[in-house]
Amino acid sequence: MQRFLAHLAAAGFTGAPRPYGMSEDGEEEIVEFLPGEVGHDFDAPQVRSDASLIAAARLLREFHDASASFVRLLDDVWQFAPREPAEVVCHGDAATYNTVFRDRLPVAFIDFDTAHPAPRLWDVAYTAYRFVPLYAPDAAEPSLPVPEGRRRLSLFADAYGLSEAERAALPTAAGARLRALVEWMHAEAAAGHTAVRRHVAEGHDRRYLTDARWIEETYGPDANGRS
Repeated sequence: MQRFLAHLAAAGFTGAPRPYGMSEDGEEEIVEFLPGEVGHDFDAPQVRSDASLIAAARLLREFHDASASFVRLLDDVWQFAPREPAEVVCHGDAATYNTVFRDRLPVAFIDFDTAHPAPRLWDVAYTAYRFVPLYAPDAAEPSLPVPEGRRRLSLFADAYGLSEAERAALPTAAGARLRALVEWMHAEAAAGHTAVRRHVAEGHDRRYLTDARWIEETYGPDANGRS
């Protein structure tokens, strides 16, 4: 990841930490500390505002544009498997909790461990899922009324610059992205990954599958009459 972060800096992208090498034992990557506030709480004004949503989409577009020229090597190792067409290097988890805010606006993404080559829409769909947000109605998550969700999703798509075809494909891409995440979680849990096993035990995988179905049914091309 050091080489990728160095590429982003060289490309003029300021919305990611600069790389400073590895720790002495070679186990941890050392990166720049980015001042600001991380958006853990969706109810915080800086996270839920339209201005924040638009800024996040624009930041993601700038990141993708900078990543597109990254030269991949045969020995590159990615936590998530590359997905074709590999148009850009996706962040993989560009969510509110991995976003640095200053003056109530997103200015940078952090935690690039899940970065991997994939289509732009693969990342766009997941970031929209987290920032709009596109959560199924549930007491545990801040779900939006469908008309408001559609309005905010349109704002996000406009700010990123999605084509009409990409907008139409986004709900399906979001569903596929969440199912792929669940498949990865199950594989990691089976391999003994402690944190992922805990997430599965807590039902995170079931939540993602519920959200995937709900997004497709509510925001997909056959859902225009839903409200």
